[in-house]
Amino acid sequence: MVDQNWALMRKQAKLSERARIIQTVRAFFIGRDFLEIETPSRIPANVPEAQIEPIESSGWWLQTSPEVAMKRLLAAGFPNMFQVCRVWRHGERGRYHLPEFTLLEWYRANADYRDLMIDCTECIQDLVPSGRLAWQGHNLNLEEPWEILTVCEAFDRYASISLSESLSRNCFDDILVEEIEPFLGSQTPTFLIDYPLRYAALARTKKDDPQFAERFELYMFGVEIANAFSELTDADEQKTRFEQEQTLQKLAGKGPFPKPEKFLSELGNMPHAAGIALGLDRLVMLMTDSRDIAEVVAFPPEEL
Repeated sequence: MVDQNWALMRKQAKLSERARIIQTVRAFFIGRDFLEIETPSRIPANVPEAQIEPIESSGWWLQTSPEVAMKRLLAAGFPNMFQVCRVWRHGERGRYHLPEFTLLEWYRANADYRDLMIDCTECIQDLVPSGRLAWQGHNLNLEEPWEILTVCEAFDRYASISLSESLSRNCFDDILVEEIEPFLGSQTPTFLIDYPLRYAALARTKKDDPQFAERFELYMFGVEIANAFSELTDADEQKTRFEQEQTLQKLAGKGPFPKPEKFLSELGNMPHAAGIALGLDRLVMLMTDSRDIAEVVAFPPEEL
């Protein structure tokens, strides 16, 4: 007789809570007339992003995000929509990272990134009706108002160098991760908004300040939970930005990876819209007071 896998058995309570959270999320969006859709996991091309390396699958690629297909649906006239799906990214494994993980992605037509902030707030408040969340000895107030902080303000408040200096020295990501992120979402959730344009390849440029783009990331307890944009709908500009990302990938020794050509050809038909990807595994980790993301999935890769 084979010994019982007690380590797996101990996950039952957290996996049950995970199921409840995902079911509640689905009910939240369905109750607001979002269409739940499914798109293929294996695709001809992902969106080129310098910091993300896709995984090949028999000449195509496992999706790093469902955004290519979902935006094509928007361009074809589909309404507000959401999807809960699996995505894959090469080499990502750590306390907050898995190479295969679950995303909640949703899109609003005729909306911008501030509309998505409202969605985030209401969805998480729906998941935690007490208005208080405890994680690893820290407490978060989920009642409004949540903090809204620009990237410029965050650098001025927390970083050892200015935003402009971090860009000129090409150390923006390092400063953000090491000096700023630990302070975000410490009292209430924090929306970090208005990223420099070079760090928002898919986002619409701010009309009143073209150095920045309408992008935000949502932080809770210093952990990034979601990434959102007011969507760029100019196909020529998007192609140029993709080429810039491909150059950065090449310099980093990645690729070459193809561009999603059908997406680019249909982008001009997409209405003004906003889209967001929220990491469900991370959210479940926080909501179940788990230290490591491996605690809230049945099988992290090292246990297969």
